[in-house]
Amino acid sequence: MADHNILGKDGEKIALEMLQNKGYKILETNWRFKRDEIDIIAIDNDELVIVEVKTRSTDFFGDPEDAVDEAKMHRLVNAANEYIEQNNMELECRYDIISVIINNKTSDVRHIKDAFFPS
Repeated sequence: MADHNILGKDGEKIALEMLQNKGYKILETNWRFKRDEIDIIAIDNDELVIVEVKTRSTDFFGDPEDAVDEAKMHRLVNAANEYIEQNNMELECRYDIISVIINNKTSDVRHIKDAFFPS
């Protein structure tokens, strides 16, 4: 596995553990619909939470969450709509980003709730 794939999996593991420690109920990880993927699907209180995890080894080129562009948001919303339909869910839906920077010197994890709203 390429180094960037390993880094991404490590970031997803950190994000998953953080959400579990906050009391989130994890429903799915790496859920796929066609070509789209949702990193983590969880429930927080009475909200369905769609989580995109972005992991980098440095913030030299910007914060990891900056990589979630309009196209990625659109794909997440489409995949979330399909998940909701397939599972006949009637919960409010929230879109979060977990930003992870992991390197030899430090690690930084930020949970950005309501990171974006579907347009």
